[in-house]
Amino acid sequence: MAENKHNKLLMAILIGLILGSIFGIIFAFIEPDNVIRQYALAAAAPLGTLFINLLKMIVTPVIIFTLISGTASIAPSKLGKVGVKIIVFYLLTSLMAIIVGLIIGNIMQPGTGIVLAESSKEIAVKTPPSIIEIFLAIVPTNPFDSIAKGDVLPIIFFSIFFGIALAFVRDSKDAQIKEAGDVVFKFFDGCSQVIFKVVGWVMMYAPIGVFFLIFQVFTQQGAEAFGPLLHVTIAVYIGLALQMFVVYMLICAAFKIPPVLFLKKIYEPWLTAFVTRSSGGTLPVSMNTAETKMGIPKGVYSFTLPLGATVNMDGTTIYLGVCAMFVANAIGASLDMGQQMTIIITAVLASIGTAGVPGAGAIMLIMVLNSVGLDLSEPNVQMAYAMILGIDALLDMGRTSMNIVGDLCGTCVVAKMENEMDMSYWDKNA
Repeated sequence: MAENKHNKLLMAILIGLILGSIFGIIFAFIEPDNVIRQYALAAAAPLGTLFINLLKMIVTPVIIFTLISGTASIAPSKLGKVGVKIIVFYLLTSLMAIIVGLIIGNIMQPGTGIVLAESSKEIAVKTPPSIIEIFLAIVPTNPFDSIAKGDVLPIIFFSIFFGIALAFVRDSKDAQIKEAGDVVFKFFDGCSQVIFKVVGWVMMYAPIGVFFLIFQVFTQQGAEAFGPLLHVTIAVYIGLALQMFVVYMLICAAFKIPPVLFLKKIYEPWLTAFVTRSSGGTLPVSMNTAETKMGIPKGVYSFTLPLGATVNMDGTTIYLGVCAMFVANAIGASLDMGQQMTIIITAVLASIGTAGVPGAGAIMLIMVLNSVGLDLSEPNVQMAYAMILGIDALLDMGRTSMNIVGDLCGTCVVAKMENEMDMSYWDKNA
């Protein structure tokens, strides 16, 4: 039922994009000094900004509550060798994915066909920070000050750190300490459920917000805005294809897992995820594939696949890299190497706990944009963001299916490393 609502919402957002585009193109033919056009734009601006403000309102709570509850839910005593290996695998492939996304973004330069800013704007800091400075800036000297300022990376770092500590407290052999840890976990887990509900309410306004934001874009740009949307969609899917046919295939080859057979075996869960756009809904299909087609025991896949649905978002991180470049290019800005490094760190860390959030991709994109100084309070950034959000249904199919492929690839690698994979399932005649 929940997945049907999510799918209907994505379609409603896409309809909002289409209708906003149509009305925007109609108004684009009206002279700029026409009173009707001016009143229409004046009315659209606050209604579009309202949606952006609602999204910005939920970003910090989402980071704190979901990352703490998500990290704390992984009991240290249950990790063992399998847990450590699969977490390392997921983090490394997420790192590779965001790098792929940024490479594609730098090569294809999505968003260059539409310049929303009146003049070129430099958002880069005067002196690009060194790698050491970037990493030091992750650690907050005052977590509450970072929360008040909305500094994304320090908030993420503190939340993960707190969540890990909470996981160890919950795993304590001291009954009193364990009970205290469970109480704290229930609080943050409860807060996560509450913020999920709030996110759901906010996203119900998304079709209306997208309509008015897109209306402004097409009123000012006309039909020329369709080109950049097609461009960014192609860029995202090229990145996803590279992740599948280069990164995953090389990983399979390195661990002596037949790459071509792997592609054949993942077809059913890949297609299911592509159509349903749901990692959770595809989980039973993925588990069945792991057991009946890959020869992986339940003791491995019952841990790695559900965990992957929580912390592994390779497709989403590719989307973040490409779309961050799109927004920057659309407002006539540029992202230096320091800022691109910040995007990499933010995307990888943010992927740990936000996978289960409704509209996770859209919320993570706000985190990434904030981390590099692309503030959604700026009207041009709002409109560029709305263009991405409008085609989110198209992008979501690709990134969700890629997340599932990454989960299965990691499961195969860990099973092979643990000598738990029945290789008779990988015979070419099997």
